[in-house]
Amino acid sequence: MDLPSYFTDFLAAIRPQENHIEDFKTGHRTLRKRLKEYQDLSPVIVTTFLQGSYRRATAIRPQGDKRADVDVIVVTKLSENEYKNPKEAMDLFIPFLEKHYKGKYEIQGRSFGIQLSYVDLDLVITSAPSESEEGILKSDSVSSYETPETFGADEDWRLNPSWLSLESRSILSFSSQQYRLDAAKKEAEWKISPLRIPDRDTEEWQDTHPLEQIRWTWEKNRKCNKHYVNVVKAIKWWRRENHPTPKYPKGYPVEHLIGECCPDGITSVAEGITKTLETIAQTYQLYAALKLTPNLPDRGVPSHNVFKRVSGEDFAEFHAQICEAAEIARAALDATDIHTSVEHWQQLFGKKFPDAPPKNNSGSGSGGFTPRQGPSVITGGRFA
Repeated sequence: MDLPSYFTDFLAAIRPQENHIEDFKTGHRTLRKRLKEYQDLSPVIVTTFLQGSYRRATAIRPQGDKRADVDVIVVTKLSENEYKNPKEAMDLFIPFLEKHYKGKYEIQGRSFGIQLSYVDLDLVITSAPSESEEGILKSDSVSSYETPETFGADEDWRLNPSWLSLESRSILSFSSQQYRLDAAKKEAEWKISPLRIPDRDTEEWQDTHPLEQIRWTWEKNRKCNKHYVNVVKAIKWWRRENHPTPKYPKGYPVEHLIGECCPDGITSVAEGITKTLETIAQTYQLYAALKLTPNLPDRGVPSHNVFKRVSGEDFAEFHAQICEAAEIARAALDATDIHTSVEHWQQLFGKKFPDAPPKNNSGSGSGGFTPRQGPSVITGGRFA
């Protein structure tokens, strides 16, 4: 059974909660403001924007005592010709970090990790983009905080200069808003080049394309009747609840695989979960049997295999877990009574998935709604 109201409650429970959202709002806004005001860096900064699972609306709530985390991209004017060794470019940010985050940051292979008492920040710098692309990188569609779940922007977001953030709309007249939004619908989305980020280990600049990942996710969510990002969250939760090993794949690689296998046109989260798991199980069974790692080209950077860190043995173990989950999900979806369906969904997702009503409850065994004292509320993805 689809059990839509059960999934509404389940998803509300596994999303980042309001306190997590407030923490990363405070963290990323403070970081971006400080970067803008830091005199030694502000002249070389083009813009900053959010990337990662929060911006794609695919994050799940932190586990236990772990803090919320958010990724911030800093697009710079630093030339790779001048900074051939990316370490030298990263070193320019160390005085800033010493001033504002002394004792709270660490230098990582491709970024700076900042650990605060309430949030973890990942600061990623890029080399200079082409002059022709600076405009789109400064546009609302890049620098705003809206996500595929932000009410009021979920339908009309486009990666082009005409799109307006909700904040920008609030200061414009209705006619001006409509003019810009109508223009955004007619304008083609920009096909911008990958950004280049430093790799201290290889001493090279590497391609990455977070904006294509964001654009792709937004488009996929529309094709899936807005269920796609919830399918991702649910399967991520299943993985965390049931299978802490193998370590890889995790995070974005799992999300990418879900994106490859989630069918367009799904009409419920339950259907999306079941069909996605079944497609992964069927599509990659030969890889698992031979203990081979599939090649999954990254969005916008096809030379990068997002499963590069996954060994053949780990993939085979992960695939076996997927096959088991697919059978449970199919049993839950095909069940003809609530109690059987809920039992199977809880087998996948644990007690965050709501209980079925008591069997002596009137109407037990039919319908798709749990008894509740008030309306279910799902927080949106607005990073205001």
